[in-house]
Amino acid sequence: MPDLDAPQALSAPCTSSCCGGCGPNRKGAAPDCSTAALEIDETLLERFGGRGPRYTSYPTADRFHPGIGGRDLAAELRARRGRTGSPLGLYVHIPFCRTVCWYCACNKIGTRHTEQSTPYLHALKLEADLLADALGTRERVSHLHFGGGTPTFMPDDELADLLAHLRSRFEFAPDEEGEYSIELDPRTVDGARMERLRSLGLNRASLGVQDFDPEVQRAVNRIQPWQQTATLMEAARRAGFRSVNVDLIYGLPRQTVETLRSTIALTIELAPDRIALYNYAHLPHLFKPQRRIHEHELPTPSDKARMFEQAVRSFESAGYRHLGLDHFAREGDELAVAQREGRLHRNFQGYCSHASGDLIGLGVSAISSVGDIYAQNERTLDNWLAALERRELPIARGIRLDADDHLRRDLIAQLMCNFRADRAGLAARHGSAAHACFDAADEGLAGLVDAGAVRVDSAGVEVLPRGRLLVRAVAMAFDRHLASSPTSAYSRIA
Repeated sequence: MPDLDAPQALSAPCTSSCCGGCGPNRKGAAPDCSTAALEIDETLLERFGGRGPRYTSYPTADRFHPGIGGRDLAAELRARRGRTGSPLGLYVHIPFCRTVCWYCACNKIGTRHTEQSTPYLHALKLEADLLADALGTRERVSHLHFGGGTPTFMPDDELADLLAHLRSRFEFAPDEEGEYSIELDPRTVDGARMERLRSLGLNRASLGVQDFDPEVQRAVNRIQPWQQTATLMEAARRAGFRSVNVDLIYGLPRQTVETLRSTIALTIELAPDRIALYNYAHLPHLFKPQRRIHEHELPTPSDKARMFEQAVRSFESAGYRHLGLDHFAREGDELAVAQREGRLHRNFQGYCSHASGDLIGLGVSAISSVGDIYAQNERTLDNWLAALERRELPIARGIRLDADDHLRRDLIAQLMCNFRADRAGLAARHGSAAHACFDAADEGLAGLVDAGAVRVDSAGVEVLPRGRLLVRAVAMAFDRHLASSPTSAYSRIA
């Protein structure tokens, strides 16, 4: 399920705290005060929990425009040669699904014709060649993610072929250093296939679940018994996957506080390393499959608030750390450790423990973030293929970041990862413009400050426990692009 930052589905997968105020830790990183209990105030959520971006990027994808093309991306890739040591990641979008889940807002193609993956594979290899040629050197890749759609729609031999081709054009970090992940539909993968995927070098898996209740599953066209997921979880561990994530959704049709309590308990029994609990955004005018969902079966906003509060308490009691937004990780997991040490980052795939660096996207609708630009691929299969047949990078739109965008991106990333933004540190990196940015946001933050959700002082901005579910609203106060964008196009904050 993607992070929905715009009326268009992003390339992000359908695959997370520090309140500040206690000074640096011994490693010199941001202080870790996130053990303070999260506070959920329904009145506060109703007042400030309108619609807004999820800030997997800044500027957000609705700012992208057709003035950015393949030549712009190629130029930024060439410029990478002068940034030695900058991390590089790959995202590969496989859009095909055998069946379409009605809640889904991903860029996908529903089909049972598995032969469609073969021409797609050939096109991906051509796109990889064009990107690698623009880079001009065999760059080192430290993280790779297969998203979709359903990446395992592609047969194992074709995945092996694609990975071998990527390794021929890029240098991959050793298994113990790199993060190489894939999203899995437990209905389409068995134990033998898990062994094969691990043998291909993939070391992290994200299992789509959404909900274990049979009535909820019928309401969203995704029948997936708990035992099927449990069997795959065990297979992933036997195969040697370093980390296994489970994706859930709250706010689905026929879902209640009681049924979600059961799903949470069953998820805890699976003992995943990480959990994503997404807030379902019902936008049937944008995503046709959602039109098959009956709105009268959706839980109320009040029930959704109770669902999330219940989930937070249950996961924390089971030893999971609430990283922020809708993501949880075991206290010993790399994400939790990264947050405690002030090293947590965020990109189109969500939270990550490594510096984001540059990200190259391959496949339909995939987004690249390289240097000063975001560049998104063509969103339809025909247009994407046509550009590659012309031996052109298939970029449809994007945006070039100026100095102010880089400053605000840095600031908003701090808020989303650490629940605080440090004025002095930002000024050291971006100059006096950082102070002006903070000062200009005072008016937009005033209501949240008065409500006890945010603290603003000479050190910067700190999101307090009462405001953590509203961190997107805090970030919006620093978003200079929002003035020209109706918030009705975004998902609800809470």
